[in-house]
Formats: sequence, structure tokens, C-alpha cells
Amino acid sequence: MGAGHAHKLYRHGHSPVHELPPHCKLAATFAFVLVVVSTPREAVWAFGLYAVLLAGTAAAARIPAGFLLRRLLIEVPFVAFAVLMPFVAQGERVEVLGMSLSVSGLWGAWNVLAKGTLGVAASVLLASTTELRALLLGLQRLRLPPLLVQIATFMIRYGDVISDELRRMSIARRSRGFEASGIRHWGVLAKTAGALFIRSYERGERVYLAMVSRGYAGSMPVIDDVTATRAQWAYASVLPLTALAVCLMGWTL
Repeated sequence: MGAGHAHKLYRHGHSPVHELPPHCKLAATFAFVLVVVSTPREAVWAFGLYAVLLAGTAAAARIPAGFLLRRLLIEVPFVAFAVLMPFVAQGERVEVLGMSLSVSGLWGAWNVLAKGTLGVAASVLLASTTELRALLLGLQRLRLPPLLVQIATFMIRYGDVISDELRRMSIARRSRGFEASGIRHWGVLAKTAGALFIRSYERGERVYLAMVSRGYAGSMPVIDDVTATRAQWAYASVLPLTALAVCLMGWTL
């Protein structure tokens, strides 16, 4: 399976978290996010404990706080949506700093911010400690449908190729004096998008024929069969099990 090149989110290291098998980390992250989503929004203290758990995991993985916080900026659109909720939601109103805000909107905004931030942080930690190729192997090990794994593999492998093709087309336009400066240039950009689609489709056909000529029959060979010991599964389960205990306390209190 290809796609062995490193990605921008990955941070090379030799921590205990880095050395865990990828399918263990995938299962632990999914279980943690599921627990966070299941936690009642009124249990504010529980989300604080979840943040502490993630901070402890980041410390164990030797991921700097600045590295993690910069990559959390991806959730800015969700933050903007959450900020608007108290203003547009209906129901009981409350005065905050001279503004009339919806109580249900405030709870909804908190719900989105808390659960979204924790989910994104857990995903960033997973990506920071696991290479893309290892993630794909982990998904395969967890019995994700092989077709989906192959689609993800080719998407990662040829994403950079398509980006380079688009960059070369952009350089060719500029070398001929073209600069997109208004709506009258949209036609040229649309033709560029069409040409890129055709080139990508033709490249896909060539790659597929090359694979078939080498014996491809619908499944990719597994080069590295990653396994996990009971100790590794136990280590990976510390985060979701601790979060589950916190969640249960949140429902009972």
C-alpha cells in the first residue's frame, strides 16, 4: 500500500503514543469522541476533565502546545457558527453585557464549541502521532471496507500530483500574461478546471490499466500486517475508558 510520504500534521517522534499500532489509536480516538458527544452539555466540569486528558496525552506524545493550538484553527468556521447561535435562537432571553441572548442558544453554542474543540483536538493528536500510511493500514486492520481504503489511498497518493498539475497550469497562464482580475476571466478559470478534470481522469485511466497489467484484481496487497499486543490495547484504552467514567459521572450527578 502506497502513500508512505509524511503529511504536514504529522510530527516525528519516538514517544509511547507514536509507537502504538495505528488501529489501536484509531479505535481509542473514535471511542473518546463518541464519549464526548454523549456527555450532557450541562456537565461543564466533565469537558474540563476531557481537556485535561487530552493535554496529558499530548504531553505523553511530546506534542508541543503551540503545535496543537495552531492546528486547532481549522475549527474557526464552527466557532463563528457557535457565536451566532445565542443571537438567532428563540426562547428565553437573558441580558449579557447589554445584549439580549437566547438561553438555549448559549447552551447550544457551548455544546458546539466544547464537543467540537475536543473532537478536533483528539483528531489532531491522532494525525500528529500517526503517519498517513499507518492510518490507512490501521483502517484496513479495523476491517473498513477495502474499497474505501483504496479510494483514500489513491486520494492521498495523487492529491499532490493533481496539485502540481494545477500549479503548472497556473504558471503557464501567467507566463502568457494572464491575471484573473474580474468576472470576465471566470470563463478562462472554468476552462482550466475542465482541463484539469480531463487530465486527472485520463491519468486515472492510465494508472488503472497499469495496475491491471500487473495483476490488480480489486484488492491491494498488504505489505505490513500490523498487530497489537494486549498491553498495547490496554495502554490505548486508558483515554476512552477514563473519559467514559467521567461521562457516567456527568449523567448521574
